Order: sequence, then C-alpha cells, then structure tokens
Amino acid sequence: MPAHLSISRSARAALIRNLPHGGQAANPPPRHGYLLALCVLLLSACSASIGEYRRAEPALHLDQFFQGRLHAHGMVQNYRGKVTRRFSAEIVANWQGGVGVLDERFVYDDGEVQYRCWRLLKSGNRYTGTAGDVVGEARGETRGNALNWRYTLRVPVGGRMLKIGLDDWLYLIDEHHLINRTGMSYFGIPVGDITLSIRRVNRLDSAAISPDCGI
Repeated sequence: MPAHLSISRSARAALIRNLPHGGQAANPPPRHGYLLALCVLLLSACSASIGEYRRAEPALHLDQFFQGRLHAHGMVQNYRGKVTRRFSAEIVANWQGGVGVLDERFVYDDGEVQYRCWRLLKSGNRYTGTAGDVVGEARGETRGNALNWRYTLRVPVGGRMLKIGLDDWLYLIDEHHLINRTGMSYFGIPVGDITLSIRRVNRLDSAAISPDCGI
C-alpha cells in the first residue's frame, strides 16, 4: 500500500531466503505445527487494533493526504532486524470522488528502479485497493490518525510463486507527514518489515509518472 509501499522482487527474494527452513517447504513441517500455531497465536494477541486509534488526531483521510506529488524515504529489514535495502520514492496521487490512484516510482540503493500503480476505492472510512502483484484486494479502514489494511503479495522465488502476507499500518503525523510500517509474514511467521516516511510536496502537481496509471 501506499506503498507502501512497494518492495522490489529481489528484496523479497532475499527476505524469503532468510526464512526458517530457507523458505523451501511448501507447508510448515508437521513436527513444528504446534509450535508455529502457538507463535501465531501469541503474535496475534499482541497486535494493535485499529479501534485503539479512534480518538487520535489529526484524522487520516487518504483522499486528502494522498493528493498531488509526494516524496518518501524508507528501508527494508529482514526478520532479524538487519537493514537489507534503502530506497527513495516519488508518488503522484489523484482522486475523483471515491476513486483514487497512487502512481509510484521507487529507486533503491543498488540502482534498481521499480514502478507500481495502486487503484483505490473509498467507502466511508473503509478502503479497498488492487495492484499488479496483489492477490485479490487489499482491504482496510481508518480510525483517527491511522489506517490498517492487510493483503497478500505474489512473490516469484526460485521459479515458483510464494504468497507473503502484509500487515500495513499508516500513521498521520501532521498534515504534511505520514509514517508507514508494514510487517511481512510467511505462514503467519514474521519475515521482515518495511518502514517508510512520506512527505507531501505539491498538492497541485498531478503530472503522471507512468502513462498507464490513471483513473
């Protein structure tokens, strides 16, 4: 998502290689089933709820913050907390009514450039979104200054596709700044994190980055 909010395929592959069991098994080994289930249960119990932010201000409205041109800087960490990549991003956002697009260009510290186009729908305080490598739809909602949505990415690794779960949180700091934290998991086990700082630059500048990313 905004976008976090994007992570390159090679970066995802590097994270998968650091998974327990090297990410090779199609399913968790049965002998570890109870342990994995316990880990997932404990992690779920510790997760924050979007409702906890209902009184936090300023209130986050994606169609207001993500409007025009924005700049961002971020990093990718593996499951041990080690920073594996750094990047900067340019985002151009446009909305018409409850329909929006986020046109994104990411430049990584190794010189790789990646593009992503998010297409968003707003209904009250709830949002859905699609992008090229998202399985189905991303779904989430805003409360107070926060948004949380979850979705699954198709990740090509070693000639096959893995499905990585993303737990995406956005926190509005003030009218010009937003922090995005995304946890990544495989079979419910954390494998890495993405942290992104986004700054509004020019609300009136909506010149497209990618010609095919429009409403």
